[in-house]
Amino acid sequence: MSIDTLPRATRSNNRRARPPGRRWRSRLDIKAMPYALVSPYFLLFAAFGLFPLAFTLYYSLYDYDLTGTTEWAGLGNYTALLGDDDFWRATVNTVAMFLLATVPQMLMALFLANALNKRMRFRLAIRMSVLLPLVTSVVAVAVVFTQLFARDWGLVNWLLGMFGVENTNWRAERVPSWLAIATMVDWRWTGYNAIIFLAGMQTIPRDLYEAASIDGASQRRQFWQITLPMLRPTMIFVVLNSTIGGLTLFSEPMTFYNGNPDGGSQGQFQTVAMFVYKEAFREFDYGYASAAAWLLFLLILIGAAINFLFVRRIGGTR
Repeated sequence: MSIDTLPRATRSNNRRARPPGRRWRSRLDIKAMPYALVSPYFLLFAAFGLFPLAFTLYYSLYDYDLTGTTEWAGLGNYTALLGDDDFWRATVNTVAMFLLATVPQMLMALFLANALNKRMRFRLAIRMSVLLPLVTSVVAVAVVFTQLFARDWGLVNWLLGMFGVENTNWRAERVPSWLAIATMVDWRWTGYNAIIFLAGMQTIPRDLYEAASIDGASQRRQFWQITLPMLRPTMIFVVLNSTIGGLTLFSEPMTFYNGNPDGGSQGQFQTVAMFVYKEAFREFDYGYASAAAWLLFLLILIGAAINFLFVRRIGGTR
């Protein structure tokens, strides 16, 4: 006989007869266990996220060097940065390479995901293959792209020479170096973003496409009228993630110049992250580097807010 078929008085007696320790453990499991399960993330975030933020904010207000000498500077580091031509050059380089890399990357990833969403042979193998650039070592990628963009015997200059374009020194000139690094970034991260877009596309109900096909909508129209608006939450995530990664660009330009944080002989492709690294670990001016890191954080917030407001308008949302 189940407990549901017992008389009400009997069920009440059974509940009252439950030991107090068992009731306490049951209440603990329901109320406390979810917090215990998610606590490791917050502990790690506090140790490796919040603490470094607070630490750099504190030392950005001091003149702090390798010897451990600290002297109150107030907003002196920030005012010095705002008048530093090297910092502004690094900021322009960062924003320019971010735009040159992110805009084509988003478009290529979107159309690649749409192609991978079709029925084809060896679909799983093809989908996995687009992630191969991401798992490739950054150093190996830098070596290959350095050879491709070499001035005298690089493949890119050879192909451009077929159309009458003279050899370009990709590492010595500002805009060409931006293009070379943006190409490297796109090659590594387009497949990753395409897989995220593909996951978003597979959550769209197939009934919408079937109804659109019955109404005579072409595949192109279905993509612009159904796929793109329904992908808006995924696009917001991808764009914000790409904004953070693009504005903190470090590995690709660093390895493109043989591990030198100067970003070229005249800083033509030095990013803000490279500027922070140079000031902290070569000049040993930790207070100045901390202030630059916080200005980079502010730049990321501004860029993320602009991209969020732009992307959320897709599909008619205001």
